[in-house]
Formats: sequence, C-alpha cells, structure tokens
Amino acid sequence: MAEVRMTKKDWFEVIRGIVAESGNERTEEINAFIDHEVELLNLKSSKTTETKTQKENMAIKETIREVLRDMGHAVTITEMQADERLAGFSNQKLSALVRQMSDVVKTTEKKTSYFALAE
Repeated sequence: MAEVRMTKKDWFEVIRGIVAESGNERTEEINAFIDHEVELLNLKSSKTTETKTQKENMAIKETIREVLRDMGHAVTITEMQADERLAGFSNQKLSALVRQMSDVVKTTEKKTSYFALAE
C-alpha cells in the first residue's frame, strides 16, 4: 500500500493542534502565522493566469486559423508565411504553433507537410 504523504497544509494543521495542547502563551500569534502561511499556499496554487507569451501565441493561432480559412486548401508553412499577416513570424514558430492546434490537420506528401483546417 502506498504511503500517503502529508502536504504543507496538513503539517500546519498538526502544528496548530500541538500548539493548542501545549498551552503556549503566544498561541494566538502562532495561529495567525499558520493562517497566513496557509493563505499564501492557497494563493500560490490558484495561479492559473496565462503568461504574456501564451496570450500572444493565442492571437497568432487565431491569425493562422483565419489564413487557413481564407486559403481554403492545405498549404505549407512557407505558403502561410507568404500571407502578410504571418510574414513576420519564423517558420519554426508557425510550425510549433500549428502543431499545438487541434483543429488543424497535417498531411504529408513526398516529405512535405501540408496543413489545413479540420472540417
């Protein structure tokens, strides 16, 4: 049977119990400290905001969708770069972003990759 590991929150609750039983004169201060530390742990675990780069990449992915929709057929990354909306991005950047997109289908012919929107 796997051993259940205690989290920091669990340890703080154990410490709170020990302090309560000890009759220490600074119990209120210690409990305030424990509450503060648990609050910090809660804040740390709730950070789910996107980074600046992730936000920029989402905008680029939307532009890729628009370009693929406008072209209407499977194209290579180089052909996508010919569009002025994507001309400023490197081949590697566009390739990495296209591979992350679940609504884009990749086909390969003679070692050349073509990308199109899934229907």
